[in-house]
Amino acid sequence: MIASGGPGDWLVPASILAQIHPANLAVITKALFLSGLSFFVTWFVGRPLIRYLQRFGVGKKVRSEEPGSHLVKMGTPTMGGLMIVVGVFLVNAAFNLWGQWSILLPLGAVVGCGALGMVDDLLNLAGGKRTGLTARFKFAWLTLFAIGAALTLHFYPFSLDSAYIPFVGKVSLGWWYVPVAAFVILGTSNAVNLTDGLDTLAGGLLAVAFAAYGVIAYLEGWIYVTPLCWTTVGALLAFLWFNAHPAQVFMGDTGSLSLGTLLALVAFMTGQWLILPVIGIVFVAVAASVILQVVYFRLTGGRRLFKMAPLHLHFELSGWSETQIAMRFWLVGMVAAMVGVALALS
Repeated sequence: MIASGGPGDWLVPASILAQIHPANLAVITKALFLSGLSFFVTWFVGRPLIRYLQRFGVGKKVRSEEPGSHLVKMGTPTMGGLMIVVGVFLVNAAFNLWGQWSILLPLGAVVGCGALGMVDDLLNLAGGKRTGLTARFKFAWLTLFAIGAALTLHFYPFSLDSAYIPFVGKVSLGWWYVPVAAFVILGTSNAVNLTDGLDTLAGGLLAVAFAAYGVIAYLEGWIYVTPLCWTTVGALLAFLWFNAHPAQVFMGDTGSLSLGTLLALVAFMTGQWLILPVIGIVFVAVAASVILQVVYFRLTGGRRLFKMAPLHLHFELSGWSETQIAMRFWLVGMVAAMVGVALALS
């Protein structure tokens, strides 16, 4: 359909022009304002948090198999994702919760997964004997979180059971929606966690992905999901202030597990979860590199497909600098996000 009514209107689809209404403009105005507020709240929380983490020795432990260049990171404060969780929760609880009780699901998931990640970070400190929670324990709890979230999405108050297929439309999945949603939530959480290995890498990619879903949520009229996405972008940008190379603080599992879960929930709440692998293509590639490395290693009796997994470590051992890897992965993420938004509008 083509819009008409003024010079140049024919360049813009009528479906998009219809969204530019004062009420809709109020939504994006609120979202962007809260994004800025979230930035400042997170930034002000971040400074004393870093000092606290330094004082009590909450520092990163570098594994022996990591590249030698990572030894300089030993002892750098981790658990910095706590500032993001606090910023997102406080701003949304104060300005985006009243009358929109459905937002309790993503906020609860952020706090729950953040708490799980915090325990893991505290058990995985430089100089400590523990190496964090066991993989099985962490996987079991994340699975429970994912199933609980999937059931909530399928039943009250969301009653979701469909997938939007680009160029086709909505397709109902019925009961299959629950296991599929749980799998995607669990997979996204772990993929973001695996990507959190270099300064600014995971934080920058998450900011791009949430910005993309913020645009999608706005165009589809999700008046509470839009501010949720943009407050997360603001909090992530504040975190990147401290995470810029050489990082003053790392996200840790506190941030990566909670934000990975939140990203998947936002995708399901907008109904545009099938394009999540497109918007989060770098997360998918990083997770796939780990799976392929393990499978290839076992099938070939000890040979490696990559110099090291996850994928960003392969490029680091190939001679790319940490900042080159982060910037180039960001660029891929930005292009993928634009393609994802285009697919959502198709």
